[in-house]
Amino acid sequence: MGFQISGHAGFARRGKDIVCSAVSALAINTINSIDKLTDAKFEADVNESGTIKFKFKSQSDDKSQLLVSALSLGLTELYKEYDGKYLQVYFKEV
Repeated sequence: MGFQISGHAGFARRGKDIVCSAVSALAINTINSIDKLTDAKFEADVNESGTIKFKFKSQSDDKSQLLVSALSLGLTELYKEYDGKYLQVYFKEV
């Protein structure tokens, strides 16, 4: 289980884009919360190009799954708020 976020939303110019900022804040807060509030082992990579990658190294616990579900809820609500114009949310099993 994990997630990947890439690109910029295009709502406003880079550095002023509130949609991109909201997505980044949700993702970074999720990673930080999993790190501080759970015992889950994971890999995370955040780079300057705007890509955030997160993957559990082993089976995630209930707390970690709840935090990832909260991220999913937040991103889905942002998607609805902006009528799908500035971000896409994909779910896939691998």
